[in-house]
Amino acid sequence: MRSRDAVGVIVIVCLLLAVFEGRSVRKQGEEMKPGWERTLVLAIGKPAGFIADRLPLEDWLASATSPLKSGDDLSGGPGGFSANGSSNVRGVPPVTPDAFDPTQLGAKPTPPRPLHTVLITGDSMAIELGNELARRFAGTSVKAINDPHVGTGLSFDTIIDWGKLSTNQVKKDKPDAVVVFIGANEGFDLKYNGKSYQCCGPQWTAAYATRARTVMNTFRQNGTTRVYWLLLPGPRDSVRQKIARAVNLADSVAAQPYRAQVRILDMSALFTPGGKYRDAMSVNGQDTIVRQADGIHLNQSGAQVAVTQRVLPAMRADYGNAVPQP
Repeated sequence: MRSRDAVGVIVIVCLLLAVFEGRSVRKQGEEMKPGWERTLVLAIGKPAGFIADRLPLEDWLASATSPLKSGDDLSGGPGGFSANGSSNVRGVPPVTPDAFDPTQLGAKPTPPRPLHTVLITGDSMAIELGNELARRFAGTSVKAINDPHVGTGLSFDTIIDWGKLSTNQVKKDKPDAVVVFIGANEGFDLKYNGKSYQCCGPQWTAAYATRARTVMNTFRQNGTTRVYWLLLPGPRDSVRQKIARAVNLADSVAAQPYRAQVRILDMSALFTPGGKYRDAMSVNGQDTIVRQADGIHLNQSGAQVAVTQRVLPAMRADYGNAVPQP
């Protein structure tokens, strides 16, 4: 197309807008806030509206497209998205940028602060994991703090309240990265909207996810650190399997607002693929026992698999060569 042809097309489109949508342009300008933008729109809208008032074309267009409309005013305004900008819309909290991993959007992620201290914590599930990570970081410039709390959980606070504990750990240890493995002792009743619920329905799972999200938010320290939260490998006992499924689902949902900083590491897919329990799996071509006799915890070999195949690769993706090779 030649430049003259392009100009001609633009002129024709402008004329069509003037005769078919002149009133709309004028109305839009009149509703704008004072400023040069409003002046510019009205400079076009008033003559276009004047023409449209004297021609029936806009009325014909409205009549022709009326079957496509509901009859209600569904344009922007009260009750719509634009009424409150990016704030809550009808009580729905806004989504924040922390809910997205920038690398998945092709954007450059904000790097965490330098890795000097890594905290490994949780319940008894974290014991072998912490020992293995401490061995891996030995001799490096990174200090590994292994701080498991046996017999504790998020669904009860008679021994330890993890809301308080996580806050104290951040203040005392000042970790630059946190590895969390917890969930072996869950299943206690939880309150949701003031009413107590037994495990493991939607209300209980929602209450548990809220507690997990609170701890995640504490450990991520306003986005300056990275949190590596391990899901539970499927246990042998069928009752515990039900609890573990609810806990894993709750943890996955809990992390959604903080995907930029919280990494969910799926131990169930690694050790119990398809939800089927197994004591042993192939490790470096050899059939190796990876679970303890209780059918719940990982043994030392299992911890090595978890660290080598999940934890260290995830940490190296965030901290680079500060983390040992798997």
